[in-house]
Parts: sequence; C-alpha cells; structure tokens
Amino acid sequence: FLFCVAAYQIGLHDPYALSFGGSWSDFAAGICIGGGLILMLLAVTEMRKWRTTVIPHREAGHLVQSGIFKRTRNPIYLGDAMVLLGLILRFDAPLAMPLVPIFVWWIERHFILAEEDRLRRKFRAEFARYCEKTRRWV
Repeated sequence: FLFCVAAYQIGLHDPYALSFGGSWSDFAAGICIGGGLILMLLAVTEMRKWRTTVIPHREAGHLVQSGIFKRTRNPIYLGDAMVLLGLILRFDAPLAMPLVPIFVWWIERHFILAEEDRLRRKFRAEFARYCEKTRRWV
C-alpha cells in the first residue's frame, strides 16, 4: 500500500512532466493490475484448497506445490509487484518505476526469506526439491 501511495505522489509531483504517453499505458496498466489480481486469487484459492495459511509469519500446514505454485513459489508477492507496476503505468509516473525493484527487494528481505526458512525447517527435503523445480519469482 505504501509503495502505491509513493507511486501516486511521485506521479502527482513529477517536476519533469514525464509521461508514458498514449493509451497503450492504460491498456498495459489494466493487464498488469488484472493479471496481478488473478495471480493472487489463484494463490489464495490453492492455499485454501490445501487448508493452509495465507498470512505471512504463520506456520504453514502444507507445502503447496500445485496450481499456480507450480510456476512460482511466490504468486501473491508477484501479483503485488504486478499491481504496483500497473498503478505506476496508470498514474503515468515514470519516475516511480524504480519502486518496483525496490519493492521486490524489500518483500524478499522482509517476508520471503523468513517464510522460506520456516518451510525449509518444516518440510526439509520436500522443500529442497520444490526449490529446485520452481523459481522464487518467475
């Protein structure tokens, strides 16, 4: 949420009046936002199916490897990054583009590494095999 507010503010106060230009950016924004929301919905649905938590910092009941989790180990965070990118495009805020890699770095350091450590301790070899066949992001 804070990254989205920052992107909006950057777009609002852009001293250089930079622009992505044209309606293509609105279309791309819709694709990114919609795609990100779909990723999150698919992930939550799959986690609910396996009756495990979607809340960070809680212990997982199962190591979900099916559905969208076959393609990425972090579909919710990937969806968040896509929504942020889409909002940057929608806000027409080119100077806010560096927020996307900063967001990915911040999420990885503050959430993903701790979550993966808990999964590694609980599921050991199963998690190691999962990491070998499924990438963290894409």
